[in-house]
Amino acid sequence: MTNFADYLKADTGQPARTIHLVDPPGFETWLAAQPERARVAVAAQKFTAKGYEYAIIPGDRADEWAVVSGVANVAALSSWCLAKLAEVLPAGTYRLEGVGTGPAMLGWLTGQYRFDRYRREEQPQGPRILLTQDVRRIEPTILLAEAVALVRDMVNTPAADMGPPDLEQAAAAIAATHGARLDVTQGDALASGYPMIHAVGRAADRSFAPRLIELTWGDPAHPRIAIVGKGVCFDSGGLDIKPSAGMRLMKKDMGGAAHALALARLVMASRLPVHLHVLVPAVENAIGGNAFRPGDILATRKGISVEIGNTDAEGRLVLGDALTKAAEAGPELILDFATLTGAARVALGPDLPALFSNDDSLADGLIAAGSACDDALWRLPLWSGYGDMLKSDVADINNAGEGGFAGAITAALFLQRFVPDTVPWAHFDTFAWRATARPGRPKGGDALGLRAAFALLQGRYGRTG
Repeated sequence: MTNFADYLKADTGQPARTIHLVDPPGFETWLAAQPERARVAVAAQKFTAKGYEYAIIPGDRADEWAVVSGVANVAALSSWCLAKLAEVLPAGTYRLEGVGTGPAMLGWLTGQYRFDRYRREEQPQGPRILLTQDVRRIEPTILLAEAVALVRDMVNTPAADMGPPDLEQAAAAIAATHGARLDVTQGDALASGYPMIHAVGRAADRSFAPRLIELTWGDPAHPRIAIVGKGVCFDSGGLDIKPSAGMRLMKKDMGGAAHALALARLVMASRLPVHLHVLVPAVENAIGGNAFRPGDILATRKGISVEIGNTDAEGRLVLGDALTKAAEAGPELILDFATLTGAARVALGPDLPALFSNDDSLADGLIAAGSACDDALWRLPLWSGYGDMLKSDVADINNAGEGGFAGAITAALFLQRFVPDTVPWAHFDTFAWRATARPGRPKGGDALGLRAAFALLQGRYGRTG
């Protein structure tokens, strides 16, 4: 993982080049105060202070220069407004001139993320920035960047190296670092207690045997919260096999698990006063002689029966057993993350996770938290009228809605059957991927909804960093 601590330091008077931040309303005033050589250089580089624009300003000596960068609003910096600078500036040390950084340092760090596990060439050193103001935010910002990078690293790793045992290893590393308890139920031991997890994962190679990974951390006297993440390490579609184009990105189908583990890491590292329970059902939805079939009827930990209308709607199955287990301990809050439906992407696109919740206060809090930290969510309804789409003639419920309509909603309604009405619950249907790069957000795996969830937990449980 990128060592973000190298790129964000407290200012103790070290030599550094200056970064000036300017927004369009203040540009002319700033420009008028600059020496002629700066005005000429800015004009030559066609700098107008628009977002992500930057220019190099010469100094008094040949080796002296500074940077001016355009932002939308100097008084309210966004998370990403300095990310392009982090990507394009040469290695060296820089300091901001006369402004607090707000959330902008997150983008400075994540803009220097590199996934280099399989690359032979050495990645170039990135620029370092010094903080005079907001020094207390250095450590929390580094923790956030590390959590984002953890999601990216896990999602970017191909399925051969990020199978169920690798998810277990990632959970074990977090447990060892933060003193959490790790429990794993694996293989045929799942058949009685977690029959849907077992059914979905049983066709995989023995080395990729299905498992339920659980982490428990914190003082039992503190409020109990549960975080659940879909860990389908590769999704072939099962016997309802996906076309090759649909299978190409299925290494990312464990993106929900990556979000859950990264959020758990943030909670533990920040020492939030909660009793945390993390559940990751980790499987590969493979094809084999013992794969579960369309038309099969599965038992569940909840006790309801599920008819399989489509083996490619497997994520909701493994989540159903995990949500049931999470609810049994009586948490005051359940959050689940899943790369669950293409329908959510059709409705909201790749950048905006769909949020479902049985609790208006929880949903409103998550949306507000996401807006405040540039990690937007959009709530979709748990519209009970669509529950009829999941009816089965032979079982209590079908795992796949009929007709192709409202796929994200029917998937969420399926999950809701496994959560008590009395427990506030939110479901994030996230993409965990960026098809195109943006400043601070390279192409590939990404954390979408993670920071919103953590901001909500910070606000509720009294540690704001």
